[in-house]
Amino acid sequence: MKLRIIIIAIVASFILVACNNASTNEENSNESQEAEDIKQLVHDYSIGKANDESASITSKHLIITDGDQEETILDLPKDEFFVSIAPFINETHPCTNHSLTGCQGEMVEQTFDVYIEDLDGKVVIDETMQSLENGFIDLWLPRDQTFRVKITHEGKEVESEISTFESDGTCITTMQLS
Repeated sequence: MKLRIIIIAIVASFILVACNNASTNEENSNESQEAEDIKQLVHDYSIGKANDESASITSKHLIITDGDQEETILDLPKDEFFVSIAPFINETHPCTNHSLTGCQGEMVEQTFDVYIEDLDGKVVIDETMQSLENGFIDLWLPRDQTFRVKITHEGKEVESEISTFESDGTCITTMQLS
């Protein structure tokens, strides 16, 4: 009798663990899909595919204002930070939070070698990228870290540090190639 109770308790424990894991996996899957949807929406604004009155992005939110001046605020992914970098040679503008529908960088649709590593030397990005029609390079980086960034273009380069903490801006317009 005691053995039967122990076996039932063990089976019940396995079922509870399996149900809990299935629920957790479903929640993770939903969060992952929501993050991808937000990232796609941000990209659509960056390339001019989405066309509301304005869209800007802070460290935590995508803020969309439609033609009737109604504002929609969407949460960004919890573990990723959006940053948009506009490398420049001659002209830039001051910016803290990137306007996906208004910021314009100097170097439109140019090719750059982008190298980003964390402070421990772990490479996060090492690839050739093209700036968008707005002259910016959009990136999603891990949150709450500081990174070393090196961008090169046609023999010119710039190195800088950026960080992805809640108080940081999402628009980097200070990286002058020389």
